[in-house]
Amino acid sequence: MVGRLVECVPNISEGRRRDVIDAVVGAVRLTPGARVLNVQSDESHNRSVITFAGEGEAVAQAALALVERAVELIDLRDHRGEHPRVGAVDVIPFVPLGETAIEECVGLARRLGEQIWATLRLPVYLYAAAAAAAHRVRLPDIRKGEFEGLAEKMLQDGWAPDFGDPHPHPSAGAVVVGARYPLIAYNINLQTTDVMIARAVARAVRESSGGLAHVQAMGVTAASGLAQVTINILDASKTPMARVFDLVRVEANRHGVEVAESEVVGLVPLDAIVDAARAHLRMHGFDRGQILEFRLLE
Repeated sequence: MVGRLVECVPNISEGRRRDVIDAVVGAVRLTPGARVLNVQSDESHNRSVITFAGEGEAVAQAALALVERAVELIDLRDHRGEHPRVGAVDVIPFVPLGETAIEECVGLARRLGEQIWATLRLPVYLYAAAAAAAHRVRLPDIRKGEFEGLAEKMLQDGWAPDFGDPHPHPSAGAVVVGARYPLIAYNINLQTTDVMIARAVARAVRESSGGLAHVQAMGVTAASGLAQVTINILDASKTPMARVFDLVRVEANRHGVEVAESEVVGLVPLDAIVDAARAHLRMHGFDRGQILEFRLLE
């Protein structure tokens, strides 16, 4: 049984220097009670996704240690990558697992935000369930303008940070901290190097442009050189992975392009994979209780 646990999935703005990534992850490993579950880096995005879990307070302390190390080692003035970012640590979501309530994660996010500003003088924005204002719920809205436009943005009405002065940290920018339910980070590479096609497909897929509910998407160039639709599925129970994949394939076909491959970034809930198998294999009545390994772990 999962019990009362919290998952944390920080995204740091470093995907190329292995020594830096290892040092940042090492700060989490040294925190008692925090277990590192997955580290995934992308050179073209120049970004790493780190997943760890444990009891709430241990996870929050590990997140603070991670931020301290990242601020020491990552300088956004020298950073270039495909993925939008506002900080050396771009985003820190707390995710409830098992019997943990989202409200507990909101509390962790807000306390961590206060600590980050107090100890590191790094401005903090709150987002998702922890957001203090409706226009800050969506991460892309906070990221708009990125690190390079952050100083100007912070002076605009409604865009002062939730914690800290309205001036970016000179090398680390700002950090976005929040609480959310599990999402799926999912990349689909297209059989083309034309990134404009990926951007057109992303517009057709994402909710903000009239596409699928609970889906965020943008078009970038992958490390392989292929055009990539990089996607966040915010609620896979309402918009399954298979539905997203099928629409990307249809929209890519409109441009005469096939899907090359897809990949999950970080970890994915088992139910999402079961749903995808059920949809594509047309397995009537199949459920997770029919998975051998799952039954053995009960």
